[in-house]
Amino acid sequence: MSNRYALQAAISLFALATAVAAAPATAKDAAPAAPAVATPEDAGSDIVVTAKSTRSATTLPGTEIQKLLPGISPLKAIQTLPGVLYITADPWGYNEQNAQIFIHGFAGNQLGYTMDGVPLGDQSYGNYNGLSPQRAVISENVGRVVVSTGAGDLATASNSNLGGTVETFSSDPLKRLGVQATQTFGSYDTSRTFVRVDTGTFGGNNSAYLSGSRQRARAWDFNGLQGGYQANAKFVHDDKVGKLTLYFDYNDFTQPNEDATAFFKPSAGNTATAVQLYTPYTKPFFYPDFTPYRTSYLSALGNSPAAEGGNYRNYYSDAQRTDYLGYARYDAHLSDRITWSTTGYFHHNDGAGVVAGPLGQSITVAQAYLDPAYATLPSNCRFSGNNNGVRPTACTALTDAQAAAAGAALVAATGGSGLITRTTEYRIDREGVISALDINLGDHKIELGGWFEHNSTTQWRRWYAVDVNNPGLSTPYIRPLSAAAPLFTQYQGEARINQLQLHLQDTWQATDKLLIQAGFKTSAQWADGRFPVQPRAGSLSGLAGGLPQGKINTLRWFLPAVGASYDFNGHEQLYFNVQKNLRQYPAYLAGGGGPWFTGSQAAFDAFATQGKPETSWTYEGGFRTKRSFSNGIGLEAQINYYHVTFIDRLLAISTNPGGIAGGGITGGTSILVNVGNVHTDGVDAAFTLRLGRAFSLYNATSYNLSKYGSDYLSTAIGIGNATGTCIGGYLVTGGTVPTCGKQLPGTPKWLNKTVATLAVGPFEAQVFGDYVGSRFSTFTNDASVASYFLTSLRLAARLPEDVLPKRKVELSLNITNLTDAKGASTVSIGSATNSYSAYPIAPRQFFITLSAAY
Repeated sequence: MSNRYALQAAISLFALATAVAAAPATAKDAAPAAPAVATPEDAGSDIVVTAKSTRSATTLPGTEIQKLLPGISPLKAIQTLPGVLYITADPWGYNEQNAQIFIHGFAGNQLGYTMDGVPLGDQSYGNYNGLSPQRAVISENVGRVVVSTGAGDLATASNSNLGGTVETFSSDPLKRLGVQATQTFGSYDTSRTFVRVDTGTFGGNNSAYLSGSRQRARAWDFNGLQGGYQANAKFVHDDKVGKLTLYFDYNDFTQPNEDATAFFKPSAGNTATAVQLYTPYTKPFFYPDFTPYRTSYLSALGNSPAAEGGNYRNYYSDAQRTDYLGYARYDAHLSDRITWSTTGYFHHNDGAGVVAGPLGQSITVAQAYLDPAYATLPSNCRFSGNNNGVRPTACTALTDAQAAAAGAALVAATGGSGLITRTTEYRIDREGVISALDINLGDHKIELGGWFEHNSTTQWRRWYAVDVNNPGLSTPYIRPLSAAAPLFTQYQGEARINQLQLHLQDTWQATDKLLIQAGFKTSAQWADGRFPVQPRAGSLSGLAGGLPQGKINTLRWFLPAVGASYDFNGHEQLYFNVQKNLRQYPAYLAGGGGPWFTGSQAAFDAFATQGKPETSWTYEGGFRTKRSFSNGIGLEAQINYYHVTFIDRLLAISTNPGGIAGGGITGGTSILVNVGNVHTDGVDAAFTLRLGRAFSLYNATSYNLSKYGSDYLSTAIGIGNATGTCIGGYLVTGGTVPTCGKQLPGTPKWLNKTVATLAVGPFEAQVFGDYVGSRFSTFTNDASVASYFLTSLRLAARLPEDVLPKRKVELSLNITNLTDAKGASTVSIGSATNSYSAYPIAPRQFFITLSAAY
C-alpha cells in the first residue's frame, strides 16, 4: 500500500470509528427457500454480519442498498460486504461487460446466484444460462441480499457455486394501499424514475404490487446513453393452507460499453516499443461523429492508426438485452410440522453484443468471407490484422497495386465506410422447477428437495456492413439484424442443457447450545453442443477443422457438507462448516472457457472422456458476538477463517489475446488446460457498532492468499496438465508457465470497507470507504495494478411523518468517488506474462434523489 493510500485508510477508519448497527438475524437469513418479507420502507436498515448459521453469511437490507446509490445494482451494493470485490467502470454497477467479482479468490463465474431462489446462472458477460440480478428485479424492489462468502446452502439452485453464493430477494407487497415514487437526476444527464403501486390487502388474504423504472445516463467519457425500461409485478395469497407467490419481471436495456486499455510490461532485460507504451487512460468511442471517424481517424482502407496498436478506438460498442422472467411458488402447509414448497419458473432472453470498428482490425475474418480470391490466395498473401490492402512482405503472388485494389473492394463490400460491425447474438429459453420438503421433528429438521432445469440456448457470431450512405442504421440503439441482413454468419452454436440437483440435510439441535447440520447434494449435467454453422477455414484463429461438437455428461452424486454452531450464552457463538462443491462445464458456444470452444474435436473428446470439472473443498470457522449495552450502545461482530482447496482448476488460454476486454475483436479458440490445484487461506473480520440512534459504524477487513500449487504447461493440447514443478521466476521456459506459489491474479490480498452514519433529527449523513489492495494482472505475477481507496458521501433530509399526507418525503444527495481518484478498476487477465487490460475508475459524480411514499 502506498503511503498516501495508507494515510487515507487510517484517517477514514479513525474518523468514522463508531456505527451501522445490526438487527438480529435468524437461520432463515441465509436460507434461499423463503423469499424476503421486508418491504422497501419497513425493512431493517442495518448490515447484518452475524447471521446465526453454520457458515459465514452477511445480509444487506434493501434500505441500505438504496442509500449507497438509488437504483444501484444489487451486485454493486455487496461491494461493501466482507471478502467481496465487485467493480465496474460505472457507478451504478449496471455495465456487465466490465463487471468483475471475486469472493474469497473465486471469480464471478465460479459463484452461485439466485433471485427468490430462482437460478440466475453464472453471470458471465456472454451469458448462456441466466441474467444479472439487476435485470431480474428492479433495484428499489430488492428486500435484501444475502452473501455466503464460504459456501452456499445445499439447496442453492446453481451449477457453478464452487465458492460462495449471492442470493437476492424481492420485497413482498405492502399490507396497505400505497404509492411510492423516486426520481433521480445527476451527472452526465442521469435521469432515473421509479414508481410502485401497492394494492394493500384485498379479498382477505391477497396483496400485490406493480412497479416500473426507466433509467437514462450518458457514459462519462463518450457520447453513449445507458439505460432502458424495467417492470415488476408480484402477487401474494397467504392463508392457513399455504402461500402462493406469483412474480414477473420484464427488462429491456442498452448499455454502450467502455473499452479497456491494453498494458504491456516488458520482461526482464527487454524494452517496450512506442506502440506498446501507448496506454491512454480512457479510449472513448467516436460515436456519433461518423464522418470524422472514417475520414480523419481511419485510413481510406479502414485501418486504424498504427501508432495506437491494440489501443485503437472503435466507433461504438454496446450490449442490448431483453429479458422475461417469471415464477410461481406455492408453500403448502401439509401439517404443523411439514411444509412443501414448489417453484416453477421460466426465463426468455434475446440480446446482442455489438462492436462497430475499423475494417482493418477485422480483416482476417472479413477477407475469408468477402474476397472471391481468398481460397486460391497463398496464405502469405492474405491480409494481416490492421493491414487491409497492404501486401505482406513475403507475398510474391500480388503486386502492391493488386493488394490495394483487393482492399478497396473489401471496403466497398462492407458498405464503403471503412467500418464493419461484429455481433454476438443470444437466445436463452430456460424453464425449471425447484421443490423442497421441510419436516420438523422437534430436535431434527429435515430438508430434502431438488432442482431441475432445461435450457435451450443459441449464440450467433454475425458481421454487418456499415453503409457510408446510411450511417443512421449503425447506432448502439438499433439491433443490427432489425436494420439489415448480415453480410455473413461466421458461426452458430446451439446447446441443450439439462441440470439436476438433489439435496438432503438434517439440522439437529443436539443440545440447547449445540446445533449440528449435515447433508449432501448431487450435481448432474447433460449438455449437448452443436454448430449448425461452422466457421470458414482461416477465419478463426487456433481452429483445426471445425468447432467441436458433442455431449458431455457429468454426474457427481455425493457432495457432502457438515457444520455446527455452539451458542455459549445467547451472545457469543462458535461455528464451522466443511463443504465440497462442483462447477459444471460451461456450455457457452461463442467463446473460450468451456470444452466446446477448444481448437479441435480431439481436444473436446479428451475432455469428454478424461476431463474433470472443477471442484473445491471449503473449510471455514469463526466466532460471533452480539451485545447490547446501556445508553443505546450495541455491538455485533464476526471473525471468520477459511481454507479452500480448489482442485482441477481449468484455464482457457486464448489463441488471440488483446483488444476489447483482453480478447481480439476477430476472436479465437482457446487451449483449455487443467493447471492443478489452488490453495486459499483467508480471514474476514466485520463489526457493526451503534452509539444510540445518532451514530453508527460498520467496518470489514479481509485478507486473502490464493496460490497456485504447480506450474503448468501452456502448450498442452486437450486436457493439458499441471507439471508438478516449481521453477520460479516470471519467464515461460519451454512452454512451462511458472505459476507455482504465485497469487491468483485479479484478487487482492487486502480489502477494507467502511460505512459510517450520523443521524440528527430529520437529517442523515453517511460516508462510505472502500479500500482495494494491489492486484496481480498476469498469471506469473510479473505485472500488477496499484491499490486504491474510494470514498462516497450521502446527505439526506426527511420530513417527519404525518407533516404532509404522505408516509415519506426524502431528498438525498449522493456523491460517488468523492476525491475523484483515478486508477484501474476491472482488470482483464488473459496472459501468462507481460500484458493485461484494465478499465478506468469512474470519476466523481453527483446524484440528487427525491423519494415520496403515499
